[in-house]
Amino acid sequence: MNNLNLKNDYYRKLIEFVVPEIKDIKNLDVLEFGVRKGISTSIFLDICKEQNGKLYSNDVDDYKSLYSDEAWKFIHCRDDNYPEIEKFIPKKLDLVYLDSYHEPNHVEKIFRYYYPKIKTGGFYIIDDICWLPYVKNEYRDNEFSEYINRSTFTKILEIYNNNKENFLLEFFFKDSGYAIITKKNDKLLNKSKKIQSREYGLKNLFRKIYKRKPKK
Repeated sequence: MNNLNLKNDYYRKLIEFVVPEIKDIKNLDVLEFGVRKGISTSIFLDICKEQNGKLYSNDVDDYKSLYSDEAWKFIHCRDDNYPEIEKFIPKKLDLVYLDSYHEPNHVEKIFRYYYPKIKTGGFYIIDDICWLPYVKNEYRDNEFSEYINRSTFTKILEIYNNNKENFLLEFFFKDSGYAIITKKNDKLLNKSKKIQSREYGLKNLFRKIYKRKPKK
């Protein structure tokens, strides 16, 4: 698959799953981690301008010359350089969009830090939670991306497992996927909680053995 098609996939994913959540929010304030050559930035900036809002984009690469617009502020630093980022962003945000460094523990760190800054009813969207395009023989066959996306998916589930009363969680699996988190209240998040799976329990082991037995 060529780069243009990959770009179109990413663009369509934003249009189908992110834009409907924010397009009608007045005075929209968005914090974006990862400019990704301006695809998401362009979409968010257009909506912010329509809704009399502002887009704050953060990246370790320098994109400050990408736009010259009063509705846009580029912040050139790591996504965990909290003092630098907080110099520019408002106290409360309508959307945080995370598409920077996708290592699961880093995702959780960034998620937890910026989650309190989202307004009640606001959104936190995390990209790259679907590993299906990266499994063996699929169109993006990549063992590392398969592992890291699956691990991020599991990490988000573990956070949700002990915070069901605090936010809603939806997953979309088109392309590399999204986790869309809707904040329900202003309570502090609880610690993550491992999911107690019965997948490797004795009953399931016996079921697998029984299925393998040839029928007489």
